[in-house]
Amino acid sequence: MDKLYDVLIVGGGPAGYAAALYCARAGLSTVVLEKLSAGGQIALTEQVDNYPGFDEGIDGFTLGQKMEAQAERFGAETQLCEVLSLDLTGKIKVAHTTDGDFRGRTVLLATGANPRPLGVADEEAWLGRGIHYCAACDGMFYRGKTVAVVGGGNTAAADALLLSRVAKEVHLIHRRDSLRATKVYHQPLQEAENVIFHWNATVAALNHGETFTGLTLRDKNTGALTELPCDGVFVSIGRQPNTELVAGQVALDPAGYIAADETTRTNIPGVFAVGDVRTKELRQVVTAVADGAVASHYAAEYLAE
Repeated sequence: MDKLYDVLIVGGGPAGYAAALYCARAGLSTVVLEKLSAGGQIALTEQVDNYPGFDEGIDGFTLGQKMEAQAERFGAETQLCEVLSLDLTGKIKVAHTTDGDFRGRTVLLATGANPRPLGVADEEAWLGRGIHYCAACDGMFYRGKTVAVVGGGNTAAADALLLSRVAKEVHLIHRRDSLRATKVYHQPLQEAENVIFHWNATVAALNHGETFTGLTLRDKNTGALTELPCDGVFVSIGRQPNTELVAGQVALDPAGYIAADETTRTNIPGVFAVGDVRTKELRQVVTAVADGAVASHYAAEYLAE
């Protein structure tokens, strides 16, 4: 615990391990602090088909393990522990964890963001088997099938359009009587012949036996319940960035993500934000690993100065 690392990485998802790989290869002493297992959100994904280099796809858990092993091959360390708090403002940064304190000259924040859940019974049990949070990741599994999208913002609208090109039917469920998404999405959705709108509706329950069979919808105005048979549902009601550890130290944007541009620098010298926790337009595995590579460059530059 007395060791002073060049780089402390908080979070062992794709962004964290890409940063660890690049930092370790650059000769920087690097440790990844991860509370569960390598991979972050992708570890919960049964099949990753849109990450280059795996022509037949790869399950998310295995991909995370491979990323960890590759970084460790070049000397990066992994500590399985929970980070309880961070001191980031000093020249030496400190991570207080369940396994003691870790000190570093720089910190890379790779804590990610969790999809906002529907909050209905059995949701977690059907994750990846009917319940999904990323149409770009899992939409291709529903080619020629019937799916639902829950939400009314830009992400939900974009997901519905993407799915309309592969699914037989797309049911867009929104709790209001009009979309919150920007106008650019409205006409394409109206013109998509296989997109069906369910206004003023919320999901009351998931329907399933041995397999996922659909949803029970509740009309917000009347309270009436209706059954919607479908093969899968994509939940697009926002994300919750994991920024509790840095609140009050690192600047956040209005949505609660860490305010960091394409350099990944935050408002605190020597502190960088990578992956889904950072302000950005697209949150995918490829954009996360790109952040890790970029952050390693600027962390090395900071250390050299």
